[in-house]
Amino acid sequence: MHRKHVDKNFLHMDQIARAVEILGGPTHVALILGVTPQAVCFWRDGRRRFPAEHCPAIERVTEGKVRCEDLRPDVDWGYLRTSRSSHAPAQEEQP
Repeated sequence: MHRKHVDKNFLHMDQIARAVEILGGPTHVALILGVTPQAVCFWRDGRRRFPAEHCPAIERVTEGKVRCEDLRPDVDWGYLRTSRSSHAPAQEEQP
C-alpha cells in the first residue's frame, strides 16, 4: 500500500491564503505587516516561506482565526509564548 504524499508547505500556504482572505487581500496584509503586496503573494503562493516574525501580527489581526502554530508549525510557539509572558515587565500598581 502506498501512502499519498502530502506537501506540508501546502497546508501552511492554505493558512496564509486564509489570512489574506480574512484581512481583505494582499494589499491590506502588506500594509499591516509593512511589506510589499508582492511579498504577500509570494508567501500565499508558496514561492517564499512565510517569516515567523510576522506570525504574531497575523494571529492578532485575525483575532486568532489564523494562529502562529498554523502558519509555522516548525517554531516552538508554546515555548515562545511562555518565555515572553515570564519575561514581561511587572506592572506597577497605581495608587
